[in-house]
Amino acid sequence: MMTQVQGAIATQVNEHATAQAEFEQYVEGQTDVKSVDAKFLKKQTLADATETILHYAFWLANQKQQRSRQEYRKLLSDQGWKGEEKKYLKVAAAFEKFSPEDLAQIEPRTIYQLAENSNKYQLAIDRLLDLTAITQQAVRKLIKQERKPIVPKPEKPSIWRRTKNGGRYCQIPPIHEADERTGTTLQKMMDQEGFSAQHIVAEAIALRKAYKEGRLALSEKTLVAYQPSSDGL
Repeated sequence: MMTQVQGAIATQVNEHATAQAEFEQYVEGQTDVKSVDAKFLKKQTLADATETILHYAFWLANQKQQRSRQEYRKLLSDQGWKGEEKKYLKVAAAFEKFSPEDLAQIEPRTIYQLAENSNKYQLAIDRLLDLTAITQQAVRKLIKQERKPIVPKPEKPSIWRRTKNGGRYCQIPPIHEADERTGTTLQKMMDQEGFSAQHIVAEAIALRKAYKEGRLALSEKTLVAYQPSSDGL
């Protein structure tokens, strides 16, 4: 039993080493050998980190094309990459027209941002091909240009306000008129009739509602209420 376990562990270690060797061999075939040794394998700078991401993304996409579906799944499972591969495949798809060295000055976070939203930023990605030097600043500028300004939706006017206990009340906004007719008329009614502004406004709204519903007729001098006759005419 111990021999079987040791054999399984040895197999897993060998497969991991084989995958790593294949990856390094792939990188060596894509870049200068000295560059791989001095820059890629040591991974000491931001540019190296970005190149590593892109090298890995392109290599993984290549493995998916070359291997059978079963072999590819086994590779992901053996390396513990299952569920993590999608973001790298998106990177490979978004930047397939570039080499890792072309994009070395872009921050890794920006690389992922563009890849995750490739449809949104496709024009910005395509414009990178026209740049003589692809820098983080240049990429940020292109991203900003592609962002459509957010047009605020006009708020629906509301007279409702909330109280501290969760209830609500209506509050009519200020009425601005050059002749101040509404305000002076309302004040006159309040003084003469002794009713509050709320009471008078409520009556006015009730009358207007009745008129809109056809229960009142507007004459030249006054409002006349319709009263049904006893015979229904």
